[in-house]
Amino acid sequence: MRPVPFPAARRAAACLGLLWVLLLVPAAARASVSRGFTRLLDAVVRIDVRETSFESGGQRFSAAIGSGVILSDDGLILTNAHVVNPHAVQVSVTLANLERVSATLVGWDHWTDLALLRLDLAELKRRGLTFTHADLGDSDALSPGDPVYAVGTPYGLTRTVTRGIISNNRRFFSNDDGVDGYETGAFNNWLQTDAAINPGNSGGPLVTEDGRVVGINSRGYLGADNLAFAIPANVAKRVAAGLARDGAIIRSYLGLVFGPLQDLEGFYSLKQNTGVLVNSIDPGSPAAKAGLHGGDILLAINGSAVDGRFPEQLPPIQNVIASEPVGATVKLTVKRGDQKTDYSLVTEKLESHQGELWAFEKWGLTVRKVSRAYARENQLDSDTGMIVIGVQPGFPAAAAGLSRGDIITKINQEAVTSLEIPKLLHEAYAKHPAPTLVEASRNRLVSLYVLKP
Repeated sequence: MRPVPFPAARRAAACLGLLWVLLLVPAAARASVSRGFTRLLDAVVRIDVRETSFESGGQRFSAAIGSGVILSDDGLILTNAHVVNPHAVQVSVTLANLERVSATLVGWDHWTDLALLRLDLAELKRRGLTFTHADLGDSDALSPGDPVYAVGTPYGLTRTVTRGIISNNRRFFSNDDGVDGYETGAFNNWLQTDAAINPGNSGGPLVTEDGRVVGINSRGYLGADNLAFAIPANVAKRVAAGLARDGAIIRSYLGLVFGPLQDLEGFYSLKQNTGVLVNSIDPGSPAAKAGLHGGDILLAINGSAVDGRFPEQLPPIQNVIASEPVGATVKLTVKRGDQKTDYSLVTEKLESHQGELWAFEKWGLTVRKVSRAYARENQLDSDTGMIVIGVQPGFPAAAAGLSRGDIITKINQEAVTSLEIPKLLHEAYAKHPAPTLVEASRNRLVSLYVLKP
């Protein structure tokens, strides 16, 4: 081999040194990413839930598995509302070291499908167990194509990691009955990813390469390939803080149902990106009482212009109203025909159409309390009463002729203004069975039924 002249050798050595630098820098970066991701993995937990369900006229118990991520030194765990709900009777958490500990529900918000748990710190201290917490990142900084990882417990397989990208960072879903019949998705858009999310992944984190949580995995389309969705971390931050402080998220309500204005601007003589369509008005709501109509155009809220041309723009507009304090006065600027009018509306507390559930097992009856929202949707005279959702054959309710969908308004001539009244009457019946008179409405016709022992 011919010897390399000194200048060439020196140049070759310099290039080799530069190559080593280029190789070492990514290695250091990879080590930093690895440390962050390892810490994240140590903060992801499996959640086993035993909960009560009310169906077919009785009370049943069921078990479910989900995922969660520890967010703080005091053991707060963020997960999905459809993983842990107020009917949970037992919650246990499996840590990264495979030790199982107890946890309790701190708060629950079906509107965003988020729930907050807390580890039993006394149990952890007694058993000498420790844990690591993860950090929430900035979901607003995400763009389609960014790499992400879904971490959780699909089908009970703990500490499973799947890789994908952000497919869409502003996916819109209509306000559907996504959590055990409760509304979900009215106030935020979603992150769409092609990282695999399967049953059991629910509540686990969607994370970046450095281990920062940018979403909480929530749903996937069964039967579809690579269609999964997560709640953005910036939404989760606000909800988790509210649940930790108050145990619930209180939102305001005016009764406006919005629709996108795309392709309708010409009919309303509007410039593009101006206003949002009032698709309909909930009966009996503050908006209905103020005289607003379906077909009106909302131009501004408290003087700030709104733009609801596309479906993805509707949840933020809803959230502006929902974020007002209950009882606050909100000024709406509305266009109807050629006229612009300002309306001042006082907000009410937002409620679900899904009321409290209960089972009266001695009567063979499962019910749901009539909520104010349900009463308005179904144009009922009041929210007094409870809806029959299940009747057990051979029990007094079935023998009397009650059926699913009936609305019980009185028991022993006492109005059912809350479930506490029938609970007390049922307790008395269980101790001393006696005929019980029930007044119920079916197709707006009132009938009397006698529950016999």
